[in-house]
Amino acid sequence: MTGIREKMSLIIAVFLIACLITGIIFFSIRLARLQPLEIKLKEVNPVAAAGDITISGAVSRPGIYSSRAGDTLSALVSAAGVSDNADTARLSINVPEKGELARPQKVDLNRAAAWLLEALPGIGEGRARLIVDYRTQNGPFRSIDDLLKIEGFGKSVVDKVRDYATVED
Repeated sequence: MTGIREKMSLIIAVFLIACLITGIIFFSIRLARLQPLEIKLKEVNPVAAAGDITISGAVSRPGIYSSRAGDTLSALVSAAGVSDNADTARLSINVPEKGELARPQKVDLNRAAAWLLEALPGIGEGRARLIVDYRTQNGPFRSIDDLLKIEGFGKSVVDKVRDYATVED
């Protein structure tokens, strides 16, 4: 009887050790996948070639930045207004491949300040203020066609804006 207990204890101990080792391996692999991507903005490597680079996300001045040979990515990101405490997980940098044109930046009707809305074709200071007032009173736009609900916005104005604006949640 004692021999059977010793064998059962040994089997249970081996099983528990195997489970522990498997769990450690599983969680270390899973943890390695969850490690955030580190972006170092202090590098001094020059951008490979001259061209337009789109910088958006956690910057105060998103947009398309022209680079010249010798410019550093760090300098371009700094020009876009990244602060030391910026959430770099929300930083987006798009460097077009050779021969690819940079996509035009679209203005989000739900987030853009009035001064940025004024840059849209057919939108001046007055219409920009109407857009901001409308979204403040009625909530976010669901589509660009919602601009038609604002007095003074006709189909021709909305069609001019369509290629330059977006509506995001």
